[in-house]
Amino acid sequence: MTPAQQAEILKERKQLHRPWHSPPHLALQGEQVYILSVACYEHAPIIGKNHQRLQECVDCLLPIYREYCKEIHAWVVLPNHYHALLTTENLDILRKSLGQFHGSSSYRWNGEDNRRGRKVWHNCSDRVMRSERHFYTSLNYIHHNAVKHGLVEHWQDWAYSSVHEFLAEVNRDEALQLWQTYPVLDYGKNWDYS
Repeated sequence: MTPAQQAEILKERKQLHRPWHSPPHLALQGEQVYILSVACYEHAPIIGKNHQRLQECVDCLLPIYREYCKEIHAWVVLPNHYHALLTTENLDILRKSLGQFHGSSSYRWNGEDNRRGRKVWHNCSDRVMRSERHFYTSLNYIHHNAVKHGLVEHWQDWAYSSVHEFLAEVNRDEALQLWQTYPVLDYGKNWDYS
């Protein structure tokens, strides 16, 4: 896409009052599996200020997932973003509840950090799974995320992830087979940066 084409699309999105740099969220009917990706504004490590805040984020997100999702396949919380692979019938309600969490956590953390008015969260992207390969690559990507970002050497060394439940459900050989069959490669390259 040329710079002129990009400028034209951005102009159109502004005129239609749509998000400037992300597609509109479609209201798909019925049960779907999504990967959700949510970042702190400018990828600042606001969640990762300390281990208590990382755990607080987990403790707030998991009940939301349990309430609005039929199945939680994988999740991870990192210092500056989080991901989840979820089956839900109503993405809009899930996103609304996550938005409420984002509002309350922003207020609380900005108070703790003496930073009233700071923007904490930026965007909640969702992507429906298109195939079995997409699903398992997403699952591997989520479990590998802490390693990818250099936070730990091994998946199971990161406390704020579903990887422990995953490894308890499948044996080491099956996990390795899934990793080899559905490699992450460049998944998340243009979005998920440190």
